[in-house]
Amino acid sequence: MPDKGHIELERRIDSITVGVRHRKDPGDLNALMKSIEEVGLLQPVTITPDGVLICGWRRLEALRRLGRRTLNVWVRSGISDQLSHLLAQQDENEQRKPLSPVETARLYAEIKMLEQEEGQRRMAATQFGGAGSDGEASGFVESTEPWNSRTRAAQKLTGKNGWQRLERISWIESISKDETFSDSVREFASNMLSEIEDGAPVAPAYNRVKAAVELASKPAPPSQDEQDEVERLAAEALKRVQDEENAKRLRALRSKAKRAPKHHSPRSFVLMWSELEGWTGLYDVAELAAALKDDDWARFERVVAETIELRDQLREARTAAASA
Repeated sequence: MPDKGHIELERRIDSITVGVRHRKDPGDLNALMKSIEEVGLLQPVTITPDGVLICGWRRLEALRRLGRRTLNVWVRSGISDQLSHLLAQQDENEQRKPLSPVETARLYAEIKMLEQEEGQRRMAATQFGGAGSDGEASGFVESTEPWNSRTRAAQKLTGKNGWQRLERISWIESISKDETFSDSVREFASNMLSEIEDGAPVAPAYNRVKAAVELASKPAPPSQDEQDEVERLAAEALKRVQDEENAKRLRALRSKAKRAPKHHSPRSFVLMWSELEGWTGLYDVAELAAALKDDDWARFERVVAETIELRDQLREARTAAASA
């Protein structure tokens, strides 16, 4: 990816705006300051055209403590107005309206790209100079692995390492805009983004879109050709996630059953039926009849039959006990 900017020499340090910094303490700068004194600042800090700091806060602080008045900077153009405004804020309370999850993910993607460019330039700078023991000498050496850029971007934007959630939101949005997918898949992804914006958790939405993308790559069964494709993808994606969750619950119950006694206590029986007393009045029969699926009805009949069988056995046992 080509860099969009240029090197500007001798920028005044006091002309650079340092806005929100979730990292309040720059840490030990002695090794960095010593390296700068010995070989100079090989890797400039990165700023916006308006002079707002993007990357290189520790380098800027080291130069400030050394009493320097100017420094070399990398001016990065192409920064969104929203990100420029966020970076320029002097404190967290300046932003009156909190960022939505999707807005946060978009800014995260932009900062991550800038961090990746910064890392590449730092690696290039180290070819011409050394680094201190703290890994942040004149060239500010560090790993350029993707996780490092993700972590830095998430911490800079949110103050914590929540990059996975932001990555998932970004991926869902990319699906909603990817024209290689059908309209129905993109619409489904857009619907999931809307739910996230309304406060829905990200992980279930991500799993459903992922399942929908996988299902969309397979030919639809002939029996479902007349169904609305958006509803089909949504229903099948939801069912897949639910099946996986139900399988986990079933394994947990079986594992628990192996450790638990075979029969529950009489007190447990009494408490359960005390809670169920009057439960039939809680539901509308017509509404239930329209809503229950075949497997729901089969499960209900099975439980009722088991209950009746237990009632008959219990009645016989009580009669026998009374006549004894």
